Amino acid sequence: MFDEIRFNTIERLPNYVFAEVNAIKMAARRAGEDIIDFSMGNPDGKTPQHIIDKLCESANKDKTSGYSVSAGIFKLRLAACNWYKRKYGVELDPESEVVATMGSKEGFVNLARAVINPGDVAIVPTPAYPIHTQAFIIAGGNVTKMGLEYNDKFELDENAFFETLSKTLNESIPRAKFVVVNFPHNPTTITAEKSFYERLVALAKKERFYIISDIAYADLTFEDYKTPSILEIEGAKDVAVETYTLSKSYNMAGWRVGFVAGNKRLVAALKKIKSWFDYGMYTPIQVAATIALDGPQECVEDIRSTYAKRLDVLLDAFDNAGWSLKKPRASMFVWAKLPPSKMHLKSLEFSKQLLQKASVAVSPGLGFGEAGDEYVRIALIENENRIRQAARNIKKYLKE
Repeated sequence: MFDEIRFNTIERLPNYVFAEVNAIKMAARRAGEDIIDFSMGNPDGKTPQHIIDKLCESANKDKTSGYSVSAGIFKLRLAACNWYKRKYGVELDPESEVVATMGSKEGFVNLARAVINPGDVAIVPTPAYPIHTQAFIIAGGNVTKMGLEYNDKFELDENAFFETLSKTLNESIPRAKFVVVNFPHNPTTITAEKSFYERLVALAKKERFYIISDIAYADLTFEDYKTPSILEIEGAKDVAVETYTLSKSYNMAGWRVGFVAGNKRLVAALKKIKSWFDYGMYTPIQVAATIALDGPQECVEDIRSTYAKRLDVLLDAFDNAGWSLKKPRASMFVWAKLPPSKMHLKSLEFSKQLLQKASVAVSPGLGFGEAGDEYVRIALIENENRIRQAARNIKKYLKE
């Protein structure tokens, strides 16, 4: 009898492709195997000491263990404004244009729940970080996917993007209300230039849609590339919000701290819905996050440098193993096309074999959409010695 009761939202969500690989990984670990794990974008480094010290100091004070503020304490929102001013020259109002979130993922989901009406359409480039698609499904909306085109340096092809986006907008019924962009991109590492955001803001004003920009990997760039912000563009705050997280830049993934900034209407909607759902992050975490954003930034460069070194080691070691990969300009990932001899396996079966025969875990590209099925995502979360060991294991596997 109870089988007849339907849970429509859950039924609209796809099965989690990564779960199958994770199950094999955990079974291997329980059996005592040493798995070299590149599968999750989970930073392995320690949070900088001055941030930890501030957390402890605040936690030891009276009256910091009570309910906090769902939109974030004022000093944290002000620190986010300072971060934008320092990094991008952008002026923001901490009262009306910034809301603190429990990481960018929570902010993204609750923003979608706040502003999506049943049946509303969002356009999401694919492959995509899963929540960029599923947040709208959870909120009762619909998603139209569009492909991404880029060159060997993982630079976005702007002309192709706007040609595809314009076609997608014209064919969308009902008219799309939101467009999601995420550069540096997860999973593909694609980067965009400031000119891209200039064109996107102009198109949004013409075609009347909102933009949600995710710059979670803004600080993790290599060589001479610098991540732009959509909020640098004149008039962007009329049509756009941007999400950022401290997870990667400050090794604070488990702390769950981020923010959404930009358009006052969207920020107000997110603030309102969060006021019904939560009482904010633990206040000492917010105080420590304030110090992270406002304090010394050498730690960010140290973290970026660590990823840069790991990237070079991985590309060299994997090339020697017989798996040549293209170098990204940003992010903590490598978007790795399957070796030619294994292309027939597609990403899920290849990921399983890599685990079972080489003790190396990666994320199958299929988990980010069908467009990713010839790739796997490799996270730079193992040290250089472990990367070299993974390459030796993979070399044996590829020779079989």
